[in-house]
Amino acid sequence: MEAGRRSSTKPVQSLKPTKTVSVDEDLTKASDALPLPLHLSNAVFFTLFFSAVYFLLSHWREKIRTSTPLSVVTFSEIIAILAFVASFIYLLGFFGIDFVQSLILRPQTEVWNSEDDDEVADVLLRKKDARKVPCGQALDCSLPPLPPPAPIVTVQKVLDENPVTVLTEEDEEIIKSVVAGTTPSYSLESKLGDCKRAAAIRREALQRLTGKSLEGLPLDGFDYESILGQCCEMPVGYVQIPVGIAGPLLINGREYSVPMATTEGCLVASTNRGCKAIHLSGGATSTLLRDGMTRAPVVRFGTAKRAADLKLYLEDPDNFDTLAVVFNRSSRFGRLQGIKCAIAGKNLYLRFTCTTGDAMGMNMVSKGVQNVLDFLQTDFPDMDVMGISGNFCSDKKPAAVNWIEGRGKSVVCEAIIKGDVVRKVLKTTVESLVELNMLKNLTGSAMAGALGGFNAHASNIVTAVYIATGQDPAQNVESSHCITMMEAVNDGKDLHISVTMPSIEVGTVGGGTQLASQSACLNLLGVKGASKESAGANSRMLAAVVAGAVLAGELSLMSALAAGQLVKSHMKYNRSNKDVSKASS
Repeated sequence: MEAGRRSSTKPVQSLKPTKTVSVDEDLTKASDALPLPLHLSNAVFFTLFFSAVYFLLSHWREKIRTSTPLSVVTFSEIIAILAFVASFIYLLGFFGIDFVQSLILRPQTEVWNSEDDDEVADVLLRKKDARKVPCGQALDCSLPPLPPPAPIVTVQKVLDENPVTVLTEEDEEIIKSVVAGTTPSYSLESKLGDCKRAAAIRREALQRLTGKSLEGLPLDGFDYESILGQCCEMPVGYVQIPVGIAGPLLINGREYSVPMATTEGCLVASTNRGCKAIHLSGGATSTLLRDGMTRAPVVRFGTAKRAADLKLYLEDPDNFDTLAVVFNRSSRFGRLQGIKCAIAGKNLYLRFTCTTGDAMGMNMVSKGVQNVLDFLQTDFPDMDVMGISGNFCSDKKPAAVNWIEGRGKSVVCEAIIKGDVVRKVLKTTVESLVELNMLKNLTGSAMAGALGGFNAHASNIVTAVYIATGQDPAQNVESSHCITMMEAVNDGKDLHISVTMPSIEVGTVGGGTQLASQSACLNLLGVKGASKESAGANSRMLAAVVAGAVLAGELSLMSALAAGQLVKSHMKYNRSNKDVSKASS
């Protein structure tokens, strides 16, 4: 019968503490057998235990000091030993056994709930069966038979199972209108006033239009309100990218745990090894060289002479203060630093550079540039603005102007790696690293005609950190401009390594940095939001972390190449022996 009661099916609920249920509120406890209350008994045995330990230790220390054999035991020591054993057994029985059993024999959630329910059921049955007459042999005192147990239904949990979004009849009508083209898909958010509902309707309409399933692309569990009007238009879900942690990375005396969002196996592990080598060698030093975002509009005149006149006007130091006042009206953080001009016939390219605080600053500098262009129309009415961006900036494209002049944050990061760390952690030698760096990163890149690509894989680390922290992933193009240098120092015993990155474009406010996941990664680095102490301090610190992570990644990959470990490590960490399709089903 007990087995029959335990096999009854109940919905599995969340784990909850076991409830104490009593029959007529008169259950005998084991602690009632103690002559003293439970708390006093515990206090007595605790005192007895520690007193016996102190007494024995002090006497044994005295015996050791006087060279008396420990085997010689006095009557008081025998009493102390007995007290120690008795108190130890009591404390072990009271505290130890239950604790060990709770660790070793901890039941599953379903068992806990079933036992909890069984206890309640047993009590209720005993109460219902309570009789005031004695039970004789001829009296049937058995409990009434229970109904046959319901069949047990096993629900198999599927990893990453997406909750089913229920669509109402009204939603169905909207879906049909989107499919028919009468309701624009882009207008769903404004018409419905519910971003999550709009995404669900757009997703279903898309599946019907294309005949393709979006199963596997999550919809639930995301705040669609947070991306409205700033991060993504017409969303139908979101893509999951795992985030790994490399570090601690020691830069300028401070440790950082670097978040990296990537699907490339071995990348985080390799960067982590580089962080370890840097940490064991005393850390890295990062220095900010420049800090200024750029925007370069293109304007056209009727003649090259008029274009040259504007160029001379803009480059005249006497006019800079006036232009700076006009530019700085756009923002309390945007401050004009300089204007560099280039002529191509009748066309003039104006490269504005300004500080942008903790923002990456593209919008900020664009507003300032527009103010200056409007101001210049007064003295140069024949100026025709062809575009607010003329690619002389240069944004999201490899360009020599960024490599030479810089864009965003220009950073150099260096470290001296001890020779024994090179041998024991990196599994190579200083001489091999220096030679390989010269042949690969310098000569090899020159042979390929590289532009800013004098490194092993800076873009790997830059992109992973950018995605994790809400930066613009497309700006990894110029942000990955890097030259890696290696040199033997200290009589050839140690390795000096440095990375020089002239155009790291990062921010800690605006854009994707305000999303929950990306904001958490920025918080991990201690650079979330705008700096309260100094404008731009958080974004500059983030640029230093990016350069330091690149330094670690370059050090580890070059070591793997020098030691011939690249293919082996990728086969170990970048190849799965698991059948993903079977695991997901």
